[in-house]
Amino acid sequence: MKIALVGATGLVGGEMMKVLTERNFEVTEFYPVASEKSIGKEVEFQGKKWKVISAADAIAKKPHIAIFSAGGSTSLELAPKFAEVGTFVIDNSSAWRMDPTKRLIVPEINAHVIGKEDRIIANPNCSTIQMVLVLNPLHKKYKIKRVVVSTYQSVTGTGKKAVDQMMNERKGIKNGEMAYKYEIDLNLIPQIDVFLDNGYTKEEMKMVKETCKIMMDDSIKVTATAVRVPVMGGHSESVNIEFENEFDLVELKKLLSETENVVVIDDNANQKYPMPKDAHGKDETFVGRIRRDETQPKTLNLWIVADNLRKGAATNAVQIAQYLKEKKLV
Repeated sequence: MKIALVGATGLVGGEMMKVLTERNFEVTEFYPVASEKSIGKEVEFQGKKWKVISAADAIAKKPHIAIFSAGGSTSLELAPKFAEVGTFVIDNSSAWRMDPTKRLIVPEINAHVIGKEDRIIANPNCSTIQMVLVLNPLHKKYKIKRVVVSTYQSVTGTGKKAVDQMMNERKGIKNGEMAYKYEIDLNLIPQIDVFLDNGYTKEEMKMVKETCKIMMDDSIKVTATAVRVPVMGGHSESVNIEFENEFDLVELKKLLSETENVVVIDDNANQKYPMPKDAHGKDETFVGRIRRDETQPKTLNLWIVADNLRKGAATNAVQIAQYLKEKKLV
């Protein structure tokens, strides 16, 4: 099993190596790929040191799977080149997500749609993944009409530069490199990614469009507000869901507790609910504060938390790779 990792020296790349190791994913040859300045450096993976190589060298080795975590422009340029030599590409950028010819996969929901011809597979947006994991069983049971979501997204979603900015600000260092236009420590920034003509950011519209594609139902209405918060460990979401059908709250909680890789933490009496610091380093998606919206019928409020570098990126990608292997597509 030959695996290439494009973007091996980044935050998510490091997490992907960790998840591959933790899940005992058998790798006989590993090809870490990064930018030109990193070629020749070494990364440690599964107890060995591997030299970073160029994308061209990795393509020449015809890996079975290439996992990408290197940005949209890199994916648009390199993914087809890997696919041409027979490699399955699992891409973590937004480059291919809304391409109608490409699969957008959360394995617990729609891995079954992947075929041998799907050489470029898109990994969804981190904030979308954790939300649809909770929405999907509810949609099957009660049919979702509309979702209103506000996100509280960790600085790790931006990358190392953003983490450094927050920690420098915390130490009172003001002349460091800025990932954001504004200070993030002791602040919130109600903008993630660029603004579009409709007044929403690209991140918000990703959640709108990706939800319908993953859940294979364009009738689901989603509206989103995405906010960057000075937090490490994971993304949080406040979600309001309107259903077509009535629900019983006890039954609904039981349904979520029985959903694969979803953990319910919902104990008001003991003030127990999901928080990003508790999700850090974990692969599950956590849900709590489950309650009726008392302003209108058939409507629910809940709170969702997951580690954005794990289930929101690395874990989901590795799960796709595991599926390809299990189904003998590679």
